[in-house]
Amino acid sequence: MVVTIVCDVLGDENNGTSMAAMHLIGYLESKGHEVRIICPDADKKGKPGYFIVPAMNFYLFNGYVKKNGVNLAKPDREVIRAAVDGADVVHVMMPFFLGHHAAKYAMEQGVAVTASFHCQAENLTNHFFLMNIPAANKLAYKAFYQSVYRYCDAIHYPTQFICDTFEKHVGPTNHYIISNGVDQKFGYMPGVEKPGPYKDKIVILFTGRYSREKSHKVLINGAARSKYKDKIQLILAGSGPQRENLIRHARKKLPIPPVFRFFSHKELVEVINYADLYVHPAEIEIEAISCVEAIFCGKTPIISNSKRSATRHFALSEKNLFECNNAADLAAKIDYWIEHPHEREECSRQYIDFAKQFSFDSCMEKLEQMLLDMAKEKQGG
Repeated sequence: MVVTIVCDVLGDENNGTSMAAMHLIGYLESKGHEVRIICPDADKKGKPGYFIVPAMNFYLFNGYVKKNGVNLAKPDREVIRAAVDGADVVHVMMPFFLGHHAAKYAMEQGVAVTASFHCQAENLTNHFFLMNIPAANKLAYKAFYQSVYRYCDAIHYPTQFICDTFEKHVGPTNHYIISNGVDQKFGYMPGVEKPGPYKDKIVILFTGRYSREKSHKVLINGAARSKYKDKIQLILAGSGPQRENLIRHARKKLPIPPVFRFFSHKELVEVINYADLYVHPAEIEIEAISCVEAIFCGKTPIISNSKRSATRHFALSEKNLFECNNAADLAAKIDYWIEHPHEREECSRQYIDFAKQFSFDSCMEKLEQMLLDMAKEKQGG
């Protein structure tokens, strides 16, 4: 099978969408499929299978775009034609300019079109300070549909939550609910010890991009309200535009400065395993593979119960949830788990079993089957 993967954003594996794209590319190649990738990454020019388009020029806003760590693609008809012609299926990662032109062209050529749903409306409206305006989010979903999803033979949703959310605004779609899966590098590693400086600290981890919708300040404020604030070492793994703002906020609130760092996969697996708790305060979340990675390693999570986040469905009990944006409730849950280590260990064992459904190979197999199904259907069975 020849699969063309369309990536308006690719770049480094420093965000969930880029990681999902690279995981799918690697898996399909390992299964012997020919994979063509359209993206704006100039550093990949000349690499086999890569079709490079220019990056968008946002002029006065280039600095802001760069600060967000993305490189958005500018469509090029000749490159799109070269990458799509002869393909069995075109799979679009994001509902932006490149995805629109590639999906439309593939549909016109009779090539099967599928797409993943990786961008929540709030991920876009957040940049215009409209995240909490329902009309703005509804308009964004309709724009996503018009841009890419109306051309699709099937849509991949990582969670039932985002499928229901999108279909509420645009109507029924032919869909597959498939987790993005957890990289095999993640897993429970008994005996991993905390580094020397953290030996006498309570290490609380959150992995998430430094952006408003991830609600880092709620975690910082929650830790500051904890009875154990003088012993809590927050590790806020990630990167993003809100980094300096968060550092300033934490400096005012916490006696022990949090660690703000981007970790490699190998480093992150170790950090997760020596952490005492994992907290996921994000208000907006399609799936939160970072939380799944943590529970894959046997961490007891405390998760925001936000109605705009799929992650709340990962809670095995009410003790694994806190009221969205409520720092006092989060502090109470943090204190509870600190004070009940044996219950935390039992919860850890339950999560290791729960996480098996997110096995990488199983999820990738299902995505591969979706692509095969749509290619076969388009070619007349």
